[in-house]
Amino acid sequence: MVVFVGLGNIGNEYSSTKHNAGFWVVNELAKRMNISFKPGKGDYVYAEDRNKDIILIKPTTGMNRSGLAVRQALDKWNIELENLYLIVDDVDLNLGTLRIRPRGGDGCHRGMESVIYQLNENQFPRIRFGIKAGDHKRPAEKYVLKSFRKQDQQYAEEMVQQAADAAMSILNNGINATMNKFNRIEKTEEVING
Repeated sequence: MVVFVGLGNIGNEYSSTKHNAGFWVVNELAKRMNISFKPGKGDYVYAEDRNKDIILIKPTTGMNRSGLAVRQALDKWNIELENLYLIVDDVDLNLGTLRIRPRGGDGCHRGMESVIYQLNENQFPRIRFGIKAGDHKRPAEKYVLKSFRKQDQQYAEEMVQQAADAAMSILNNGINATMNKFNRIEKTEEVING
């Protein structure tokens, strides 16, 4: 079983904010798989494709407590860490950049920090979705809770598609081939500000 967990914040006031990039990607995956989210037996909603053994999860705890929901889901489905893929925004990566890694630290991301704390482990893969555009990035905790500027919104939507493509590639081709393909694609700050 493979699980993609998109991190974000529940509620209409957060739905278009950069911090919800993880939610956007799992929403796109659910759309592609023609599956719907429903309440889980814990602090999350999930969508399941039983034929392909794929589960999509969105924690309902709020970003900074995401680890609680991930721990509940791992326990419920007895998920192996190498099959748990977190999808998170990254304020240090340019919009247009994806970074897929088999393991790593929290990168100063509070949601990732919560997951690592709750699991007492960082040996799980992640897809980082670059959200840094040409506007003011600091303080980061305010920047991530804003929507993209109008001129960046279409590009952000294209990157949601690309991140979903990367997730599908992981399913079909494995993480190593996917890293080789998607980690090389990057827009420069100059192009974004252009």
